[in-house]
Amino acid sequence: MSNIITLDPLDRRILGELQRDATLSNAELAERVGSTGPSCWRRVRAMQEQGLLRRAVWLADPRALGQGVTVLCHIRMKDFTAESIAAFEDFVRGHEQVMECYSMSGEWDYLVRVVASDVADYEHFLMRTLLKHPSVAGASSQFALSTTKYETALPIR
Repeated sequence: MSNIITLDPLDRRILGELQRDATLSNAELAERVGSTGPSCWRRVRAMQEQGLLRRAVWLADPRALGQGVTVLCHIRMKDFTAESIAAFEDFVRGHEQVMECYSMSGEWDYLVRVVASDVADYEHFLMRTLLKHPSVAGASSQFALSTTKYETALPIR
């Protein structure tokens, strides 16, 4: 069963513009996509109701907030009981420096992206928080040296 939403060309243009700039007024959006204001508004509302558009946010600059270190951390679990997995995933959701978390196939069980102010800040999180979690057996960390590409807009096909 597929829950992929079918988009016509106008919906695709609207979605593309909103992914680039969610602050556009309805009139600006309509002008950019070649539509009328009321039509644009109805389509945006429909995308929200369908769950295609989840929320509008501003993206903060991590360096400007003193969070210039990005770490990708692979995590191995001790066991895979439903309780252990739920406890770990709740733990991850509860730590704001964990920006993303993925359950993985392969050698490692999870991959998390963590932001930190510096290496010592990450070490503190790793040694005194992450590795102390009862479900975590081990971790391997890689520090990002620079960002070549960072996108939030999904490709629209």
